[in-house]
Amino acid sequence: MTANPSLRLSELASKIQGVLDSSFGDLTFWVVADLTNHSYKPQTNYHYFELVEKDAASSKILAKFHGKAWGNASINISNFEKVTGQKFTNSIQILVQVAVQFNSSYGLQLNLLDVDVNFTLGKFQQQRELTLLKLVTDNPSFIQKTGDQFFTRNSLLTFKKVLKSIAVISSSTSAGYQDFIHTLQNNSYKYKFDIAEYFTLVQGDSNAKLIIAKLIEIFSSEVKYDAVVIIRGGGSETDFLLFDNYDLCKAIAKFPIPVITGIGHQKNESVADLMAHTSTKTPTKAAEFLIEHNKKFEDLILVLHRSILINAQQLMAINHQRLAVLKSYLIRDLLTLLNHHKRKLAVQSSTITLHPSLIISSHKKDLTNLSLQLVKINRNYFAAKNQSLLHYTSLVRVMNPQTILNRGFALLRINGDIVHHYDDIQVGNELSIQLANSEIITTVKSKKEL
Repeated sequence: MTANPSLRLSELASKIQGVLDSSFGDLTFWVVADLTNHSYKPQTNYHYFELVEKDAASSKILAKFHGKAWGNASINISNFEKVTGQKFTNSIQILVQVAVQFNSSYGLQLNLLDVDVNFTLGKFQQQRELTLLKLVTDNPSFIQKTGDQFFTRNSLLTFKKVLKSIAVISSSTSAGYQDFIHTLQNNSYKYKFDIAEYFTLVQGDSNAKLIIAKLIEIFSSEVKYDAVVIIRGGGSETDFLLFDNYDLCKAIAKFPIPVITGIGHQKNESVADLMAHTSTKTPTKAAEFLIEHNKKFEDLILVLHRSILINAQQLMAINHQRLAVLKSYLIRDLLTLLNHHKRKLAVQSSTITLHPSLIISSHKKDLTNLSLQLVKINRNYFAAKNQSLLHYTSLVRVMNPQTILNRGFALLRINGDIVHHYDDIQVGNELSIQLANSEIITTVKSKKEL
């Protein structure tokens, strides 16, 4: 029996290595694969892992290689984690630069040389875009997109003129929450805010349901909050993945109270930012937004206050001028009226003074004529005529002003002018009261029409 030719295993490994070295040599390749079975040895700075490709429909493994990274490759992995915020760990899809290596002791392996940062960031962005598309497609009643702008039921709500009662969703240990509270409490305008704390975890995609639960708790409280603020401090890219969660973003989009986000995401907007009423970059910026919103209302009130003062001053100036004109007209008309009555009174006084003389003169003539006939008239006729003369004499005495004053009447004068009417006398006027044989000077303290 002829023995089959044989090789030592090391000889076969050497042949394989020769073929691979001649085929691949110093070549490197960029490949897309899923990372599994990862482990890290910090004492040697070595990474060990498997790169796997699976069928999208059946999840059947199409290819799998053992891999490792060390030296500069480990440094590149650290840079990848810092830039993307994504841990180099199991179940992530990555774009890596590898070299093919065969070792007789460890078999075929891929040496990782570099990790593409942009590919991973692009995957995050791609996932955001898919989430946004699903939100718009599945919820047309409260999420619409016009151009690059998203309009949600929440974003179309109207803020109150003053935001005072605020519900805050945050981690109780978050430095961002402390910054938010410090900014509100130390605002230079001394505004006061009523803060209701709804603490929960705000990191990790699996915790999105906890934030949703807090939104439900806020709504169920039936407290009429002016706004809901969702905040967290800064962090890595993956720390913000829960704010791209479909269910959370859907809940924010249809929430009936305006939502303000301040989640410390400096580079890009999260999907939650786009669904909320107002997005700010940091918790501090969220607090500043509340303060500035109230400041705008105060500024508006101050502008209206100044406008009212200016208009009132202008109105008073105009009316003051009108009153001055009316006052001059009133004084002129009053003086004219007083002068008219003064002249009329003078005429009447002159008439009263002259009338008795005329009567006496007339009767003297009559008496002269009658004296020629007295001898012809008996005593009774003469007595009757004498009585008539006495009557007229008495009438003259009664009509004399001095006689009127003697009866207890008084004559009122202001500034030397006789007062004829109630309206001629004003409170504060100096009043001259002429009696029968004296004159009293007094000041009017009040008046009352009977």
